[in-house]
Amino acid sequence: MKDKFFEYIHQLQDSITAGLEKIDGKATFQEDIWKRPEGGGGRTRVIENGNVFEKGGVNISGVHGKLPDSMQKYFGVEDADFFACGLSLVLHPKNPMVPTVHANWRYFEMYDKDGNIVDQWFGGGQDLTPYYLFDEDAKHFHQTCKTACDKHNPEFYPKYKARCDEYFYNAHRNEGRGLGGLFFDYCKASEEMSMQNWYDFVTEVGDSFLEAYLPIVEKRKDLVYTKAQRDWQEIRRGRYVEFNLVHDKGTLFGLKTNGRIESILMSLPPHVQWVYDHHPEPGSEEECLINVLKNPIDWV
Repeated sequence: MKDKFFEYIHQLQDSITAGLEKIDGKATFQEDIWKRPEGGGGRTRVIENGNVFEKGGVNISGVHGKLPDSMQKYFGVEDADFFACGLSLVLHPKNPMVPTVHANWRYFEMYDKDGNIVDQWFGGGQDLTPYYLFDEDAKHFHQTCKTACDKHNPEFYPKYKARCDEYFYNAHRNEGRGLGGLFFDYCKASEEMSMQNWYDFVTEVGDSFLEAYLPIVEKRKDLVYTKAQRDWQEIRRGRYVEFNLVHDKGTLFGLKTNGRIESILMSLPPHVQWVYDHHPEPGSEEECLINVLKNPIDWV
């Protein structure tokens, strides 16, 4: 399973970066191959200063070795080895009318001292973080997520949509990071779902990413915007940074397993503002977005 999924994320990285380069029309992804001293490595691809994308990364990694002490305590195990692989992407567009997007699909195995698999699971999801709210964009993104889920289980979309709203939440701000999408973790074999079933589901979601995001980019990338709207985008990016550094489990796992810092922090946008005690104008488009972030909506 690990070899099969590792091969899949290589292919997915190729298809996603090709699709993003095509819609950007200017910038291309720069590739960086890296190795982890304790075992494994990855292929980082970063795009910067394009027509559409100010900064973004589409990264894959496959790491293995002894599970660090801090993670052994977290999982309640001793002397365990692990293998983890996945694709993680974040894209920060230049135009504030185009939403930031994040996605991640991953697989994890844990072994006993004899090398036997003692646990394995899939995780992942995709979520949208706009700066200006276009209802039709949110509906399109969520409908694409729902369509992918429904092919495998009609209960998946409402369950994983709710988990996404719960997970990507800045508790210290009392607001969601964005409009959500899907979030699933610890997807293990059961009577209803084999690991092959989970593989089929996770790859279905991965394959749906470009369909979920690119039509939104195409529709918004050439819209006119003002400096005030750009300032708002940078203020909201600050909330994105806060979530990734304070709450995000993937960032935490990478830092605690001696992951490559440049790849872990590629999710951070290049231009950000923190304005003291900032509040949008009452009745403005900006306030409309904040109200939705505080009260998640069922988009489909």
